[in-house]
Amino acid sequence: MTQVPKLSRRARWAIPAGALVVTGGVLAGTLISSAQAAPGLPARTAAELLAEVADSTPPPLTGTVVETASFGLPALPATGNPTSLSSLLTGSHTIRVWYASPAHFRLAVPQSLSESDVIRDGRTAWLWQSTLNKVTKFTLPANSSAKPAVPQQPLTPQQAAKQVLAAVGPTTTVKVDSNVTVAGQAAYALVLAPKDTRSLIGQVQIDVDGSNGVPLRLQVFARGASSPAFQVGYTDIAFVKPAAADLSFTPPPGATVTQVNLSDTHSRAKDHAAPDVTTIGSGWLTVLELPSSTLTPGAPASGGSPAGDSTAVLRTLLASATPVHGTWGSGRLLRTSLVSVLITDRGPTFVGAVQPSVLYAAAAQH
Repeated sequence: MTQVPKLSRRARWAIPAGALVVTGGVLAGTLISSAQAAPGLPARTAAELLAEVADSTPPPLTGTVVETASFGLPALPATGNPTSLSSLLTGSHTIRVWYASPAHFRLAVPQSLSESDVIRDGRTAWLWQSTLNKVTKFTLPANSSAKPAVPQQPLTPQQAAKQVLAAVGPTTTVKVDSNVTVAGQAAYALVLAPKDTRSLIGQVQIDVDGSNGVPLRLQVFARGASSPAFQVGYTDIAFVKPAAADLSFTPPPGATVTQVNLSDTHSRAKDHAAPDVTTIGSGWLTVLELPSSTLTPGAPASGGSPAGDSTAVLRTLLASATPVHGTWGSGRLLRTSLVSVLITDRGPTFVGAVQPSVLYAAAAQH
């Protein structure tokens, strides 16, 4: 095991700009054949790989990403939105990627009879939802240092890796496992594991392209599990510049077009207000505290909105929760192999990839 040095916060990532924060998991199944021999690559230490990923220049690429989650959760309500919490917590999803630069890319999420696309062209971003025949045009901030994210952007392996590597530090052990092949590319297997056994995460494996340091796949394993609970990775990839036609977008005839100016701070806060979420702890033991209004039985859930979809999902999960009590009070507990959720009777909800004892401690302090 290698002690991990601290990395600069200015690390660059090979991602279609922005990051979508997704809670939980690793997908069931693998995208490569276990019978393949480990490909030959120059030897790299864990510290070298971390630095290589952080300092790599994002190359243009096209490819297909498959994201799958399998948490053993009860049946969740269908929202019709492939980037909703319900969709991201269950099943398998395919994302087509065309990436030229952080400010020029396209992500498409095809479904059986529909498609949702996110297109960014400089300061303009489009969200196209074919089922609703709806287009949202976003004007992004001019300040590039703000690194604006496009709302409802699907998850890619690079973005998932960025979220996980934020936890790298003294609480993490890192090693390099046997090389693997992902989407036809020889890759290093970088394995991160929390030292604290109160984390439900056993390990996270990030498969890094051997040529340019691009994360090709990320797998999250629950503690003691041999198969991932969540996985997002390329099934095919080509490091070529996408055609201009793949990066352009014109609203189709008859589509309803809504314009949102995200460069206006006041407008952004007004149009995209979300319930306040408090972060407790750090690293692998991070706990999120959701406000009481999120799960109030009488509170209306705005259908079709990210907040409304998430509320409907959380209420469904609560139906299978178990009554619990302690010095912190009383409430209901939902446990999966990778996530624990504590809904207190006094209102707040606590969520984390941690043992219930960590949630109880958080509830006692707040």
